[in-house]
Amino acid sequence: MDHEAVKGLATRSAGRRRRGGTSKTFWRRIREPLAQSRFVKNAIASLFAQFVRLIRLTNRVVDGSTQISGGPYRQFEPGIIALWHGQHLLTPAYYPKGRQLVAMVSRSADAELNALMLQRFGIEAVRGSGGRENSKHLDKGGAKALLALKKSLAAGKNVAMIADIPHGTPRDAGLGIVLLARLSGRPILPAAITTSRRKVLERSWDKTTINLPFGRSSIVVGAPVFVPADADEAEMERKRQEVTAALNAATVEAYRLVDGSK
Repeated sequence: MDHEAVKGLATRSAGRRRRGGTSKTFWRRIREPLAQSRFVKNAIASLFAQFVRLIRLTNRVVDGSTQISGGPYRQFEPGIIALWHGQHLLTPAYYPKGRQLVAMVSRSADAELNALMLQRFGIEAVRGSGGRENSKHLDKGGAKALLALKKSLAAGKNVAMIADIPHGTPRDAGLGIVLLARLSGRPILPAAITTSRRKVLERSWDKTTINLPFGRSSIVVGAPVFVPADADEAEMERKRQEVTAALNAATVEAYRLVDGSK
């Protein structure tokens, strides 16, 4: 290959690198404004809400699922609906209409989309994190959120709360939800919702499940967990383990129902 040909290849390669670098620089410049744009956030939340509604409409609820509209669980309301991280995304679409629900949503920037999506379903969002390892050392935001949820329960509203700790051990309940049950005197209702067609994001810390349309769905609510008002540290830990076991059992049953396993 002669000198001119080599020079031409080098020039074209440099041009491609500049164009690629320019594209990346441009994306970095607009990414942050887009992330801060209220219009963009609302548009994404609306699209997500429509997708969740599509899943609900196209996935028949299988026999054996818990009857949540008028079943026996109404006697335990207002209650604390416990869910796992990454397995909670369908809750707004399956929750019965006309019954008030308040959900705790993380204060992270990413979770703001979740809060906006909940609004599309008429669900109130309380921002905070209640899943601390030590219930005596909730941060200020988490403590305020738990108090807000306690007031909601006292007003007769159901509340929904993610039981496991963000970026902690997945599917292992924290003490925050147990503390809320002790403070409010209301039961924890371990719940799981899933679909037969789904994609699990294996690299995510909580194995987030993306549910897909045109299949079957199931809803399972496990046995209520009550926490005594005078529960000491040892009893709180036992109740934490009870919530973990009950929620894992509900999840296994929900998957069994849609997958048809014996």
